[in-house]
Amino acid sequence: MIGDMYSNMLNIVGFNWICSPAVTELETMMTDWLGKLIGLDKRFMAINQDGTEGQGGGSIQGSASEAIIVAMIAGREMTLDRLKKKYTEAEVDGMRHQFVAYFSDQTHCSGQKASNIIGCKACIIPSDDDYRLTKDALQDAIERDKAAGLIPFFVCGTFGTTNTTAIDDLVGIADVAETEKLWYHVDAAYAGSALSCPEFRPLASGIERADSFNFNTHKWMLISFECSVMWVADSTHLVNALSIQREYLPRVKGEKAFVKDYRNWQLPLGRRFGALKLWFMMRMHGVAGIRANIREDIKQAKWFEEKLLEDGRFEIMAPVNFGLVVFRIKPAAITTTKVLPVGECVTNKANIDLVKAIHADNRVFLVGTHIKGKDVLRVSIGSTIGKQYHVENLLEVVLQLTTSVIEQWS
Repeated sequence: MIGDMYSNMLNIVGFNWICSPAVTELETMMTDWLGKLIGLDKRFMAINQDGTEGQGGGSIQGSASEAIIVAMIAGREMTLDRLKKKYTEAEVDGMRHQFVAYFSDQTHCSGQKASNIIGCKACIIPSDDDYRLTKDALQDAIERDKAAGLIPFFVCGTFGTTNTTAIDDLVGIADVAETEKLWYHVDAAYAGSALSCPEFRPLASGIERADSFNFNTHKWMLISFECSVMWVADSTHLVNALSIQREYLPRVKGEKAFVKDYRNWQLPLGRRFGALKLWFMMRMHGVAGIRANIREDIKQAKWFEEKLLEDGRFEIMAPVNFGLVVFRIKPAAITTTKVLPVGECVTNKANIDLVKAIHADNRVFLVGTHIKGKDVLRVSIGSTIGKQYHVENLLEVVLQLTTSVIEQWS
């Protein structure tokens, strides 16, 4: 909040370095600090270990949805450059409508929206039983599309899907992306914050091979909306695609080491002094404070999962990797006047009724979803001011209203 206040007060429109060197240079430093905090590979750093300028770097985007669009634009540019070495400009222009990007059915909807915006096809691949995009499924989809005359150019892997916080086969996707020459983007909008804790980094094996990576600090890292940070391993294609020079946008003359015009790293021209939010957060909480907050939320989520299982009427629908618990009333807990066993239709309706009852009760709030034909409930633990007793109150409400719903069905 303090960072926002200072940013608003200074009212700097920092679209390039010359507008305000501090806006640009602090962002370069803060995104490197943040990248090191979450253990990103050195490929993504703006400043190399020897102090020279790196090929990669981070920038603050408005949201993960914007980051996916920017990544897809960079990926399209990379593919166009490759095609131009084999075909004429006119031939390549005629191929643009054949470009196809790959997502799973659990990828955030912003992937398909980004495809609509840049004008490419979107291939939605069914996830496996663990709600993951797998190497084999991706490779099969690419082979089908290539046989149909399409041009694969982009794939999005997810570290912590919206529905269940599932983690895609990041290593397998990297293998396919490397073989097929795809731009590989990893969307970690929610779960990326957990990488600040070293014990969760093995779950993200494979992101070091991505071309771009993004997560939202405003989701789970003690920062208010918006502060979505995106890194690229090599900014060349991104800057080439988004750089348009005009007389009213003066460039720095002479030595330009470490000078980045971030207007060429994003969709808008103007940008706020967003790096102040990162600076204040890191200085106020420190590494220890950030990690303690993440670990406490996950501890509370694990506790909630344990209590649901102890109750005996619920089943957990996805591994509790982070602060999200996905569950439902299990069929065996529901009895009806019919002799036939309770099927998915009845179970789904009972769980929908439970969501409605919780909303009508108005003591707590949670969101239901529908995965693989099953209606389930989702509890996301991650409030900045949330405490253990809040989760205990939540459990009490869920158990009380579950009893009411089951009695109604009986």
